[in-house]
Amino acid sequence: MTPIDDDAPPLDPAESLALIERERHNLGRDLAPDPRLMFWPWGIAWLAGFTLFFLRFGPDGRVFVNLPEWLPLVALALLMVAAGITTGIAGSKVSRRVTGPSTRQGAMYGISWSIAFTAFSILFSQFSDLLPEDKAGLLWAGGMVALTGALHMAGGAVWNDRELFALGAWTSVINIAGILIGPGWHALIVAVAGGGGMIVAGLIGWLRLR
Repeated sequence: MTPIDDDAPPLDPAESLALIERERHNLGRDLAPDPRLMFWPWGIAWLAGFTLFFLRFGPDGRVFVNLPEWLPLVALALLMVAAGITTGIAGSKVSRRVTGPSTRQGAMYGISWSIAFTAFSILFSQFSDLLPEDKAGLLWAGGMVALTGALHMAGGAVWNDRELFALGAWTSVINIAGILIGPGWHALIVAVAGGGGMIVAGLIGWLRLR
């Protein structure tokens, strides 16, 4: 008589552990947002936006491309708003399927970003008029990138995510290098190494999920 499922012999311990690990991996992949949607929009925003800053406000006041002065800032702001909307939608699709402490952690982490960037913006606006234009630009860009790196490292520590922590550390290191080299070069370094780093992080995360 052909055995039915109930008559099948039980798996040995090794096969059982392998099956459990495989199902855990599949569940984690289904519940995790696509890393490309979480990192690529920000990487593209930094790459394009800070490149415009470099072309218009280059080192030692050099103008590589005679763009309107308002264009780099407006372009970067619009790109970052679009990135925020994209990652917000991608994250909300996942959070609707998950409840419990992890959902609260994600919400508190997102609120931390909003409050921290608002506080830094208010602080910098009080002092930027007292600085030369190139130094004021470096204050804003360097401060915001520093905050991004710190929050990425904090997120990596909260969720035990080594890739996110490494991205935050990388962002912090290249930001320090750009600040030390000076205005103009900072924008180029953040565009290429910062934006490019986010694009690479999204690709690595996607390959790991696959």
